[in-house]
Amino acid sequence: MERKKIAFFCWESMYSERVGGLANAATYVAQELAKRNDVHFFTRGDCDFTFNGVHYHGVRPEGGNIIEYCRNMSHGMVNRFKEFDRKPFDILHFHDWHVTEALHLLKERNTVFTYHSTEYGRNGNQHGDWWEYHEICGKEWYAGLVAKQVTTVSNVLREEVMNLYQVPDWKIRVFPNGVIPEQFDVDLDQGAIKADLGIHPYAPTILFIGRMAYQKGPDLLLDALPRVKDQFWGMQVIMAGDGGMRPWLSQVAYDRGLPVRFPGYISDAEYVRLLKAADLVVIPSRNEPFGIVLPEAWSAGKPVVACDVGGLHENIESYRDGIKVEVSADQIAEGICQALEDTDRLPKFGRSGRSKVYRQFRWEGIAENLDCMYGTVCS
Repeated sequence: MERKKIAFFCWESMYSERVGGLANAATYVAQELAKRNDVHFFTRGDCDFTFNGVHYHGVRPEGGNIIEYCRNMSHGMVNRFKEFDRKPFDILHFHDWHVTEALHLLKERNTVFTYHSTEYGRNGNQHGDWWEYHEICGKEWYAGLVAKQVTTVSNVLREEVMNLYQVPDWKIRVFPNGVIPEQFDVDLDQGAIKADLGIHPYAPTILFIGRMAYQKGPDLLLDALPRVKDQFWGMQVIMAGDGGMRPWLSQVAYDRGLPVRFPGYISDAEYVRLLKAADLVVIPSRNEPFGIVLPEAWSAGKPVVACDVGGLHENIESYRDGIKVEVSADQIAEGICQALEDTDRLPKFGRSGRSKVYRQFRWEGIAENLDCMYGTVCS
């Protein structure tokens, strides 16, 4: 395959400013592409550096609100891009709405725009009259209009984008997010980790990891826990991650006497450790374009109970590699109880999920398919 010069535009990366799962997705696919291409990554940061074959170029934006901030960031990215465009880039790949103005300024080039989610999905229809909501939706619509090629991370998100923004079906393709399963498939003793956490080795331990936001459904999980607590002795729950709902969730758990701990933002190493401590991973999202926690949990050999939405709906085969439930506290409780009642079945779910990861969600194969698609955009 002919070597290409590729520019990524993304407001976060794993090695500079990092906000959520977008950083991992964009960074890992850039690294895979860099094994056979020249990849430059324009993002927020204070310096330029090269790591794992990718050339990172930082900008430091400013603005009185998120819209002004991203406009300033996009202009800064385009200025930096021009410094390295003497030998012209073959492909310009833009990730999510934050960089739409950069896409606008470079719209005559070979452009690809990826929806990792939509503002409609992130806010769970709770937008009211927020002016920012309408501004962001407008940028998402415009990006789908002017980009030469559009991609999404799941078929459900593809349908959502087509319905919301009238992107034609011939223009939009699906490339799932991936994982590096070896990062999670490590030899750690579950009992020893539980002991370090002050948890009895036989106590059923549930893990939630994600933003403490309405979209991710942490409140649904809390509402499900009283029934689980009554049925399973010693149940312990770890809800890791940060976000606006965290103080309220912590107070609710305390008021209800629920055995939940909130460690806040955790490192990647601690995440792997907590996955190994857990008996079950619960993903109670109301909206989930892909759901990266799913293949990460599977990579660690862990079973999952997840709401039947988005990428979770597409990728889980219920009662084979996990349990899918409706988006409600009662159904989440039912799914957790079903999972914990059958301790023989749980490891089988985890093993089936891990096998699926190696078949479908390794970054090498995803990047290879994406690289082939780039060739069609260039032609």
